[in-house]
Amino acid sequence: MRRTIPLFFLLAAFLSAEDFTIFHSPGTAPHEQLVRYLNNIGFRELAERDRAIAQIQTREQAEQRKKIVREKILRLIGGLPDFHGPLNVKQFGTLDRDGYRIEKIVYESLPRFYVTADVYVPAQGQGPFPAILMPVGHWEEGKFGQQDIAIGLARKGFVVLDYDPLGQGERTQYYSRDLRGSEVGGTTDEHSHANGGMSLIGDSVARYRIWDGMRGIDYLLSRQDVDATRIGCTGCSGGGTVTTYISALDERVKVAIPACYINSWQELLAVLGPQDGEQSFAHFLSEGLNIADYIELFAPKPWLSLSTIGDFFPLEGARQAYQEAKRWYGIYGAADRVQWFVGPGGHGVPQQSREALYAWFIKWLKNGEGDAREAAFHLDPPENLLCTPTGQVADSLGGETVFTLNKKRAADLIAPLPPVNSTADIEKLRARLAGEVRSAANIAVQPGGAAPALKVHRSYERSGYRLDVISYEPERGIQIPGVMLAPNAPGRKPAALVIDSRPLEAMAAPGGDLEELAKAGFLVLASEPRGVPESGAPRPRSALLGDYQTAYRAFVVGKTLVGMRAEDIIRAIDLLTSRQDIDRSKIMALGHGVSGVPLLHAAILDDRIGRVILENTLASYRDAIDRPIHRNLDEVAIPGVLRRYDLGDLLLALSPRPVTVLNPVDALGKPVRLEEFRKQNAEAMRLGRVAVEYRGLREPLLPLLGLRQ
Repeated sequence: MRRTIPLFFLLAAFLSAEDFTIFHSPGTAPHEQLVRYLNNIGFRELAERDRAIAQIQTREQAEQRKKIVREKILRLIGGLPDFHGPLNVKQFGTLDRDGYRIEKIVYESLPRFYVTADVYVPAQGQGPFPAILMPVGHWEEGKFGQQDIAIGLARKGFVVLDYDPLGQGERTQYYSRDLRGSEVGGTTDEHSHANGGMSLIGDSVARYRIWDGMRGIDYLLSRQDVDATRIGCTGCSGGGTVTTYISALDERVKVAIPACYINSWQELLAVLGPQDGEQSFAHFLSEGLNIADYIELFAPKPWLSLSTIGDFFPLEGARQAYQEAKRWYGIYGAADRVQWFVGPGGHGVPQQSREALYAWFIKWLKNGEGDAREAAFHLDPPENLLCTPTGQVADSLGGETVFTLNKKRAADLIAPLPPVNSTADIEKLRARLAGEVRSAANIAVQPGGAAPALKVHRSYERSGYRLDVISYEPERGIQIPGVMLAPNAPGRKPAALVIDSRPLEAMAAPGGDLEELAKAGFLVLASEPRGVPESGAPRPRSALLGDYQTAYRAFVVGKTLVGMRAEDIIRAIDLLTSRQDIDRSKIMALGHGVSGVPLLHAAILDDRIGRVILENTLASYRDAIDRPIHRNLDEVAIPGVLRRYDLGDLLLALSPRPVTVLNPVDALGKPVRLEEFRKQNAEAMRLGRVAVEYRGLREPLLPLLGLRQ
């Protein structure tokens, strides 16, 4: 299957002497504008939350907020699995060591969803012992990463469950036998990649990470040598994240010590930005939450936050969370039960921090009986700690992955489209989807507003038309770069809006699509989507995840890239319709790549767009559920969208307006054949005005649209 590629246009742009750069000053680039815009929304939401927290003065008020916060967190992660069946524990051997032994086990947190774990058991003393659940941070080796803490605790009389989080150690979720590793990247990539497909049904990958740990507590309580009334939880980095979640949500945890995680979103937004998928819940800030809420859910039970002086997590954020939590614990008369310890060095748990951790657990789980000093220890190599014969669940046991679990859950959650058999049915669908689109993508702009401010930066005369390098302001603080091509012929002209994330100089190169449209008599307005780095600037992309951090920044404040870009498209139509040389009855819009998705959403809300053309655009959200690997999904994702509609529903609802789909792609960005597209979008193809065409390299655009130059 032939596909359009930009090499020819890039070469032409290279030969051009025209300058398409607009933003020169520091802090003015489109991506920086978008980050600042989203941060300001987040800061306002956090300030509103701070005012609400300041009003809480009594234990009764605190308990009421805790109830609300718990309900919100569970809703934001998609709830927890409703399964309490057998753990089906498998034993894989024992290692006898100095002062402790290691039992290698596998348990099922869900049917055939295997969790590999090492259990550190004291060699001296009489049980039942206090026990510690230990989620591991983002170490590739999984449970090996916190072996030092497990050894120290076991020698001091604690049973420790040190387990592999999904995507780490022996639990690589996208495992390739040929690569002997993950197909999608490192540990955080595994988590964020899994989160992409899950977000489409309104879930977070955190729901499974939390559930693995809660089932780990079930396992600890099943042991005769564990005291069910003395359960603690600790972990560093990503393990600190999961420690925080589990401790806040599981009443069985009596003492919590997260390390190198606790912070404030004020500092995360300003300094570091969102982290991986498990740490960035959609609507978290817009729902009035902050990280300190987890500590406050745990109150008044003993909580110790560990930080390090050189951590990449801002130390000021940890201080803010601690100070708020200290006041909150004071409401319960338990200010002495929340503490903050700052150790030396960078990200991790150095000896000073480990000894503070031992002391806190000894104080609250062993009546203060024990020595917190750490003795010398010997670490086993990672291969000694493996539970499965091959070192990977995928090779040894098979079973479920987060992908297969999500696919099954999606089948239960995604409701079929109501029957559509007539024009009246399509009109009802369009009316319903208009509300759903606004709500899901958070689109507030209404078509027909005053034209946004337009600035012409440079102009160039070309054969038959003038090219202006422009920017327009869809809302305060956002400048969208673009080009406008105006044919020299007099009179009203049809208009073409082109939304494309490729560099402007490539789009506007002589011989390209924009020139073809201009020479055919169209007034052309072409722009890059909001937040895309300006032409010539490097685009922040990972191999598969794309610019997921910007998407997460939008999600946490209640926005979506799709929604904001759809608003920009509507404002661009406002700009076009304000011109006297435009035939308002003849406006078409073209979206390329990820830009096609916001164009579809904008067209549902703005019937001034008389025709829609999508090129190299995702054919179906559902494809990202049905296929394990996807690319750039977060840039077009809308949390929970598949509980409301799929892209094919939007195609159908646009009828009777014509839609041309050029070279549709799947969730990995690979071509979708016509028969597959028809199957995915059967109702739109049957009842809508949808045409699918396949465009070859350098093939002219207009003939495919039934137009002439």
